[in-house]
Amino acid sequence: MVETTSYFPLGQVGLLPREEMLETGRKKKRVSIGIPKETWRFESRVPLTPQGVELLVENGHTVLFESGAGEPAHYFDHDFSECGARIVKSRNEVFEADIILKVSRLSEAEIELLHSRQLVITLLSMYNQTRESIQHMLDKKVNALAFELLKDDNGCFPVIRSMSEIEGSAAVMIAAEYLSKAHNGKGVLLGGVTGISPTEMVILGAGTAGEFAARAALGLGVSVKVFDNSYRSLRELERNVGQRLFSSVLHPPALTKALQSADAVLGSLRYLESGRSFLITEEQVSQMKPGSIIIDLSMDQGGCFESSMCTDFDQPVYNKHGVVHYCVPNIASRVSRTASIALSNIFAPILLRIGEAGGIHQIIKEDMGISHGVYLYKGILTNSLIGNRFNIPFKDIGLLMAAF
Repeated sequence: MVETTSYFPLGQVGLLPREEMLETGRKKKRVSIGIPKETWRFESRVPLTPQGVELLVENGHTVLFESGAGEPAHYFDHDFSECGARIVKSRNEVFEADIILKVSRLSEAEIELLHSRQLVITLLSMYNQTRESIQHMLDKKVNALAFELLKDDNGCFPVIRSMSEIEGSAAVMIAAEYLSKAHNGKGVLLGGVTGISPTEMVILGAGTAGEFAARAALGLGVSVKVFDNSYRSLRELERNVGQRLFSSVLHPPALTKALQSADAVLGSLRYLESGRSFLITEEQVSQMKPGSIIIDLSMDQGGCFESSMCTDFDQPVYNKHGVVHYCVPNIASRVSRTASIALSNIFAPILLRIGEAGGIHQIIKEDMGISHGVYLYKGILTNSLIGNRFNIPFKDIGLLMAAF
C-alpha cells in the first residue's frame, strides 16, 4: 500500500463547512478638530499643547487653531503651526470642524455656530448651566461630551483627578500668600520653624485635591487635619501620603474645634451627583480665628461653606467675619501652562481613539468611559441629572445606542 500525502488536510483549508465570515475591520476616520479661542477672560487653559497637536497631525488628523487661542497659557501661534496645526483667524472656520474642543462651557454665540452631527467636547459645568443653552444645543442636534464626566478604565474621572491634583497643590500656595503680609495678611508663615508652633490647616475632603494639598502642606511643616465621611478615603490618603496625620470623620464637635484653631481651611468635597450643598455653616465660620483663610475648591458645585460667594481672578478674595475667603472656581488657570499639558495628555489619546473607531457612534458603543461623558446624542438628551434639573426628557445612552 502506497502512502499518499494530502495537500488539503481535512479541517485546515476549508474542506469542512464553515459559517460565513463577515468583515469586522473598521475604517479609520480622519477628523478635523477645531480649537477656538476662549471667550471667558478668566479661562487661561488651552485643551491641546503643540505636542498634542503634533501627535494628532502625524496620525492624519487636521487641527484648526484660532489665532491667539494658546497665548494665555504662553503658547503662541508659531508653536502650533510648527507642529502641523492650521492657524485661522476666522472663528466661523474653526467651528466648521468635525470636533470642537475647548475648556470653558459654550456661550450662546458659540452654540449658534454649531451644526448638526458635530461633536463638542467641553466643560459642562452643570450647576452653572442654563436650560436655554441645553435646549439650544438639542435644537442644533449636536453630539456633546462633558469632559468632567469622562471615566477611565479604573472608573475614575481623569480630568477631575488631574485638575484636582493641580488645584490641591495650588491651594496651599494661595494660603501661604494670603497669610503673609504680601496680601495684607496677618504675617504668618505657612509651615513650621524651630521653636515656633506650626501653622494649622484643616482639609475637608480626602479625595485627590485633599491628598495633594496635604502633601504640599506637610512638606512645608504644616500641622494638617483631614476630615471626610469616608473612612476608606481617609485610610487611602494616609497610605498615599506615606505618613500618619490627624484624620477624622465629619464629627461636628471635633470639626468645630479644629476650625477654631485653624490658620487655613481648604474645602475640597465633591458633590458631583447630589446637587448643591455646603458643609460648614456661617456660624462655624464666625468662630474661626481673625485673619485665617478659607479656600473653597468646590465653587463649581456650590461650595463647601455657607459663607462662600463665587469670585474671580480680578477680585479673588473678600473678608467675612474677619476670615479671608478665596472662592475662585477655576484655580487651575493660575498655572495655565501646567494645566494645559495635563488636559492635552488626556484629550489627545481620546481624539486618536475616536478617529481609530471611525467616529463618535462606534466609540460610544465600545468605551463605557467615553459614553459616560456623552450628554447629547443626535439631538437627544442622555444625562439624567440634566434632565431632572431642567425638566427635559432624556434617554439612557445604552438603550439609545441599541436602537441606532
